[in-house]
Amino acid sequence: MPSDQLSDRNVVITGASRGIGYAAGVACAKRGAHVIGLARTTSGLEKLDDDIRSVGGQATLIPVDITQEEAVSRLPAALEDRFGKIDGLILNAGMLGPLTHVAEVLGKEWHETFTVNLHANLAMIQLLHPLLLKSDAGRLVAVTSRAARVSKPFWGAYAASKAALDVLVKTYAEEQAPGSVRANLLDPGPTATAMRKEAMPGEDPSTITPPEVIGERLADMVQTDYQETAGMVVMPRPDGV
Repeated sequence: MPSDQLSDRNVVITGASRGIGYAAGVACAKRGAHVIGLARTTSGLEKLDDDIRSVGGQATLIPVDITQEEAVSRLPAALEDRFGKIDGLILNAGMLGPLTHVAEVLGKEWHETFTVNLHANLAMIQLLHPLLLKSDAGRLVAVTSRAARVSKPFWGAYAASKAALDVLVKTYAEEQAPGSVRANLLDPGPTATAMRKEAMPGEDPSTITPPEVIGERLADMVQTDYQETAGMVVMPRPDGV
């Protein structure tokens, strides 16, 4: 049975069909939240629903590509009609993009990376901000990366898009102070996800952090008692670096 730490709270999670977003959905549901999972992959959302139900939780699954403006523009009205408010928003959806020299990045790949990692997140913030304001304690968390703060060859598109996301979320947080909305970032470090496998194909996933650990931390950050804003939680790295 779920605990009551997020009882009667509505938490929207993007990229909820796998990895960190999936784990966050289960973690929030265990604490009593009604999880609203967004993702492109229907099969992954269906499995999430099964897992949430298995722990006594509830979920609403919305198959949607958050980069599609027309599709996401319908979300606010639909969510307001159903729930009235949003208490938590976990911006997890992202893409690795091209791992190549900055001088050789194709424009299409660069723009696609920024569309997913930055522009879609901006759209979600703008669209769901009014519903967060209706909560007595609106909480927003965006998943970032160490790459945004540490220059690494070939990671230019991903790093630049995440750095821009960091500034966007911190600016939004400052704009909302001293109101009821809090916005923060979480850097999960090396985590055993499909994106990590794509970036580091030879890595043993058992040597890095499982998504479930990150999911629990994200659930902490959307609780009403989480008061920090414009901050960044950096999870311990298994390599200690």
